[in-house]
Amino acid sequence: MVRKMIILLAVAVTVTGGTAGAAVSPAPQTVSQQDKDFLVQAHQANLAEIEGGKAAEAKTSDSEGRESAQTVRDLGERFVADHTNLDESVRQVADKLGVKLPDQPTAAQREQLDKLGALSGADFDKAWLSEELEGHRETLAAIEKEVGSGSSPEVKKLATDAKPVVEEHIDLLLHAEETATPAPSES
Repeated sequence: MVRKMIILLAVAVTVTGGTAGAAVSPAPQTVSQQDKDFLVQAHQANLAEIEGGKAAEAKTSDSEGRESAQTVRDLGERFVADHTNLDESVRQVADKLGVKLPDQPTAAQREQLDKLGALSGADFDKAWLSEELEGHRETLAAIEKEVGSGSSPEVKKLATDAKPVVEEHIDLLLHAEETATPAPSES
């Protein structure tokens, strides 16, 4: 028995090219360009959603007397929390797979956030709901693409886990748009 252990130890030293205590690092995983792109896009979308949600919280108040103001503020608060949680998962997977993430939204997202920042009142509410709905639909399309044809199990799971959150946000936004827009009167 002792002889077998000595032989195994010698083999381990030979294989690692070092000492018996040397740790063998797992081979780095290869990540497809699609998986990398998804992680970057998801991260930037989360950053934009967090910033947009904070804008919704800051630019609306109960004293304005608009029902849409309360709805937008509530959704903004919810989106900040949900997208912060989603982004934590994105960052963990990206770190594990060695994918470098940018530290800010895309230029187009930044431009949209700046445009929203210049609005106020009902104009802000309407534009915010519209932009959020468009952004969430784009995110859902990216999620479905990743789930369908991604190659990394970790990234596909991330997309699968995010899908119900994004779908729920779309439903909430659609409902908010319906209630914020008065129904046309019948003549």
